[in-house]
Amino acid sequence: MPKIIDHDQRRRDIVEVAKSIILKGGFEAATMRSIAAEAGFANGALKHYFPGKESIVAATFETILQQMSEGVQAAGEEPVAADDALRGFLQATIPRDREQIAAGRVLLALWEYAMANEALAELYRGHLASWRRSLIERMEAARDEGSIREQDYGPLADEFISAAVGATVINLMYPDGDRIADYESYIDRFLARLR
Repeated sequence: MPKIIDHDQRRRDIVEVAKSIILKGGFEAATMRSIAAEAGFANGALKHYFPGKESIVAATFETILQQMSEGVQAAGEEPVAADDALRGFLQATIPRDREQIAAGRVLLALWEYAMANEALAELYRGHLASWRRSLIERMEAARDEGSIREQDYGPLADEFISAAVGATVINLMYPDGDRIADYESYIDRFLARLR
């Protein structure tokens, strides 16, 4: 009886290998040959799952954005006060452990590639727009609860997103999370300004 292969799982495994290679050696290190070798495939076998490096990179980019979105959307959705939900959401957008810092580092390596690939650039712009909408919704819920004051939340959301993206960049130099306490302080100051 022929062996049953879960092709979707194989694709996920290949993406994880690509993420690992990019994390260790940058975007250029993730060649079809290096990905195949690390994944335990013979040369050319990756083509059964991805037509080329570009499709692996696109899948890796999409996977990271999806993981980030899922983590952010889930944060603060438990049945808690809107103010606590807002804090949880803000904390989820700042890389706060080694795994999140690593995902951000891989994402940074892929940004340059996305600048030359309109489909991936559009995917990232969609991610940013969704992030902004969700943050504004949480600020409005905290306002409705009376935790923060009425104000124009759009510019505040833009500011916070820029700070969170900046934290991801800074973590390139601090992969062990040495700056996490600084970001926690920033969140405290940001929330204080909303009150």
